[in-house]
Amino acid sequence: MSYLAVAPEFLTSAATELSKIGSAVTAAHTVAAAPTTGVVAAAEDEVSAAVASLFSGHGQHFQALSAQAATFHAQFVRALSGASGAYATAEAASANPLQALTSAAQTAGQFQVFGRPLFGDGTNGAPGTGQAGGPGGWLFGNGGNGGSGAAGQAGGPGGSAFLFGNGGSGGQGGAGITGGIGQAGGTGGAGGAGGTGGLLFGAGP
Repeated sequence: MSYLAVAPEFLTSAATELSKIGSAVTAAHTVAAAPTTGVVAAAEDEVSAAVASLFSGHGQHFQALSAQAATFHAQFVRALSGASGAYATAEAASANPLQALTSAAQTAGQFQVFGRPLFGDGTNGAPGTGQAGGPGGWLFGNGGNGGSGAAGQAGGPGGSAFLFGNGGSGGQGGAGITGGIGQAGGTGGAGGAGGTGGLLFGAGP
């Protein structure tokens, strides 16, 4: 099976350049039309008249062929421009359904069953909650950063990547709780652990 890859912008550029070439050739034919189709006899004898008629006939045939070539060229440029528009329209039409399918695959039961999307970055933990960062996608995606901890609370761990992606950073531990009169203040919360990098590519923080 053979495959065809088309870049619509290249087709549009080629059509523009071909149109410029066609305009230049048509202008040259127009300039050459008068002197080549109406050759004046060099003298008044029959031989000179026959030679002039012969060359004028060749000039007229050339102009007729040039007109046919110009028509074909214009049709080809229109076809090329139309193909560019058709491919661009097809790409735009296929992009939206694919994006919809991708979003559906991520938001449907797959996430609830496996706990991570197919691809995409994990969500970050909310600040001040010590919430863990969400895991990155199965194929591509970085782990989300852990949320910072509240006073005396440890920061949330960073989310892990799976195949390709970096692990999320652990959240910052919360400040120590202020002690009462004559009492020592509390110890600050520990920072969250960073998430693990992807199995094939990526690193932890």
